[in-house]
Amino acid sequence: MTRVLEAQGIEKVFHNGDEETRVLKGIDLTLESGELAAMVGASGSGKSTLLSIIGLLLRPTAGSLTISGERVDGLSERMRARFRNRRLGFVFQFHHLLPDFTAMENVAFPAAAPAGGISREMRDRARDLLTRVGLEDRIDFPAARLSGGQKQRVAIARALMNRPDLIIADEPTGNLDRESADRVLALMREVNREDGATFLICTHDEGVAARCSRRLILSDGQLTSNTSGAEATPSLA
Repeated sequence: MTRVLEAQGIEKVFHNGDEETRVLKGIDLTLESGELAAMVGASGSGKSTLLSIIGLLLRPTAGSLTISGERVDGLSERMRARFRNRRLGFVFQFHHLLPDFTAMENVAFPAAAPAGGISREMRDRARDLLTRVGLEDRIDFPAARLSGGQKQRVAIARALMNRPDLIIADEPTGNLDRESADRVLALMREVNREDGATFLICTHDEGVAARCSRRLILSDGQLTSNTSGAEATPSLA
């Protein structure tokens, strides 16, 4: 099994004048290819900070970060942006779709933006992904006309557009009703099972965490538990 993520001794300190806040206190974390891992913890435990570091949106104060065998913590900003676009997928609590773009255009955007336009191949892949997430009848709808659950499914399809090594999901069901949340989680589990996609999901929802194959607990900036989830089996149906 290929190791997708290896974080060693990750620390993060924020400064405000003379005040120093140590948010992460030496995090060691590995993820293997095909894992569906949930990270839980109280507000202020450091979850979002750690996700931002893994997603190359924030630099650690100390420690090393390797993704798919490439050391990435020391990359230049330009190379970090390029790596992030090509190798990582993101699903946020608030979908961050472009409201005037169609569902297809939003999904294609991670590939189209660096290329300066949408090619036929990009359109075909975006359409295939939207069909995969059950939105074949919404492909040409502006994002503003989609429901909350539909927007989040578009966001998942967008995260898959560039065939990323790791998909980072920050509270992906936190802004949805229970029914929509269950559908979004079921979709992520399906993609994980059928495509072997690797997910790291940050969540406050213990129900979401229990349905992942691995459960990580952050407390006061430290990883205090790194255990199998309640349904840690090869089949995540």
